Amino acid sequence: MSVVTRCGLVASSAIAGWICGHALAQAADADWGCQIVLCVAAQTPSWHGIPYCVPPMEKLIAAMALPGFSWPICTGAGTGAPGYDAFEDCPAGYSEAEDQSGHGGNSESYCSKYTTERGERIELDRKPRTRREKPYYFDIRQQGGATTRAWFDLIP
Repeated sequence: MSVVTRCGLVASSAIAGWICGHALAQAADADWGCQIVLCVAAQTPSWHGIPYCVPPMEKLIAAMALPGFSWPICTGAGTGAPGYDAFEDCPAGYSEAEDQSGHGGNSESYCSKYTTERGERIELDRKPRTRREKPYYFDIRQQGGATTRAWFDLIP
């Protein structure tokens, strides 16, 4: 369920609860790290479609290119640097395939379906994994201790 916070951001009820649970802070008064968390927690529309969110997110994207960059943190949400997962999960019955090229790297990833015959593992099918549109994520701590994962992109 989404709710509109006092600053007009649309966030999940859990995120809105976090906002209201911290001295009724308005998003406009939040520090930079918390502004980022609030903006990426908004999923419909994404941070791109919320005028309040564009400046702090563009500031983040520019800062990432600077030497010595470190992610701004939001202590109240229990976040630091976000996680990153470039690829969608493999479909049911498939597992992430190992890089068999001998060249290393992770520019491509595959999902493979295997069978075992006479003790030998045989690949039946291989398909490329789909790249995520939103590969970054924050696991945002909720009041009860559970976490909510908010996926986002950093494309200006």
